[in-house]
Amino acid sequence: MRLVVDLNRCQGYAQCAFLAPDVFTLYGDEALLYDPHADEAQREHVLRAARACPVQAIAVDERVEEEGARHGG
Repeated sequence: MRLVVDLNRCQGYAQCAFLAPDVFTLYGDEALLYDPHADEAQREHVLRAARACPVQAIAVDERVEEEGARHGG
């Protein structure tokens, strides 16, 4: 699973950090740090966080990992 956060759109509401704290961390008042290759065990938390984002700044691209798995990568 690959994550992309549009940091220009992110407003620092921190819903993602609350719902998936192992993947998203709010640093200071507005800087968001995140793991772009979140562990598969975090899938449900990450999907909830993406749905909860008030400005829809989080995109979850599951296709990349699936293609990599098919090609042995």
